[in-house]
Amino acid sequence: MSEVSQHRVAEVVRNTRETRIRVTLDLDGAGECRVATGIGFFDHMLELFAKHSLCDLTVECDGDVNVDYHHTVEDCGLAIGSALDKALGDRRGIRRYGFFLLPMDESLCRCAIDFGGRPFLSWSLAVTNTFCRDFDVRLFEEFFRALSVNARMNVHVRHEGGNEPHHAAESVFKAFARSVRAAVEFDPRERGVPSSKGAI
Repeated sequence: MSEVSQHRVAEVVRNTRETRIRVTLDLDGAGECRVATGIGFFDHMLELFAKHSLCDLTVECDGDVNVDYHHTVEDCGLAIGSALDKALGDRRGIRRYGFFLLPMDESLCRCAIDFGGRPFLSWSLAVTNTFCRDFDVRLFEEFFRALSVNARMNVHVRHEGGNEPHHAAESVFKAFARSVRAAVEFDPRERGVPSSKGAI
């Protein structure tokens, strides 16, 4: 295999009139997580992402949650997506694709991703009851759309069943995390960028 960077760490700072965010991401971590977004349920989902992707993740966000949760959730997606893109560099040597089918009690989610450079989100959430306390899990579509754009990746999420919104959200974040874990791994047989174009 050709030489690849072993130091895949990124820091992103994003400040607007709506949110002030600092993200650090280590793709080759141990799943350690320190997050504080001001939204407890969102923090829980980000902790699950770190644990199951084995990425070390720090997220500090001061957002206008007194207005709504939308700005914080979407802007954290943008910042985490930027951190993924930055940490991956030219994407040389990675497996590029990842997929996972994950059960969470009555919920089942399938996720497939491609770090191929083209942003796209395909999303389906099979819940009619969408609230965990005051958090609407439908907002996670905006998180993943923002993340996919700034990470330059395809994300396909199919939550196939289960109407408990907490379990539905957990199955989505865990399936996504496991897909990322597979896609960012180094492939010992890959001698360059995993694309016939020679660049991603």
